[in-house]
Amino acid sequence: MMETLVGWHAVTALIQRSPSRVKRLWVVDSIAPAKLDQLQCTGIALNVMPKEQFLKTVRFDEGVAHQGVACEAEASQILPEGALVEHLTTAQPLVLALDGVTDPRNLGAILRTAEAAGVSVVIQPKDNAAPLNGAARKTACGAAELVPLVQVTNLKRTLEKLRKEGYWVSGAAGEEGAVPMHQADFSGARVLVMGSEGRGLRKSVREACDQLVAIPMLGAVSSLNVSVATGVLLYQAVSQRG
Repeated sequence: MMETLVGWHAVTALIQRSPSRVKRLWVVDSIAPAKLDQLQCTGIALNVMPKEQFLKTVRFDEGVAHQGVACEAEASQILPEGALVEHLTTAQPLVLALDGVTDPRNLGAILRTAEAAGVSVVIQPKDNAAPLNGAARKTACGAAELVPLVQVTNLKRTLEKLRKEGYWVSGAAGEEGAVPMHQADFSGARVLVMGSEGRGLRKSVREACDQLVAIPMLGAVSSLNVSVATGVLLYQAVSQRG
């Protein structure tokens, strides 16, 4: 399946990570010369055209900032469990694990935030997990092509394995018995685990966490949408990790 990505960051990030997936580029002829030179050096088929032709040729949602560049690329797929190791290459990876997130739009929104927050890889179980379908890709706005999504057979076992390899696992939970997020430590090699909106983390997954972390709720609403909660906790981690 082919996908169209728009925007300078999304396109160039995909070229850097997986150039073989990019089949052709479309560029508005008024783009900065330095950017045009950078794209010409990729060796990918490049179509330079006036803005009016670009808007007629490239299909993307109204309101999306195209920044005068787009590409056609092979759509990313959910990766098998064996691919996890190859995406943990940074010195102190930030990993996101999803337990029971079944709504594709929530998955897409989470992938979008994960890419912006510098997450190395997103993990989800094979069962009871959202598919990486058109709705997820649309909501992700290109991030689904950039953030590796790995599917594992047993999430608890995967978390325990990562703990043995030196990762600290933080699970999102209600305030009772959990550390407020501003007091939690998100430094180092870290896994953040998010549960479903209804039941939260499964008991077995909670037991695989080193600590439980809560988002303080100061109003009458008792919980947040899982994609919003993920964003809050990821950026708490980003604020600590520099």
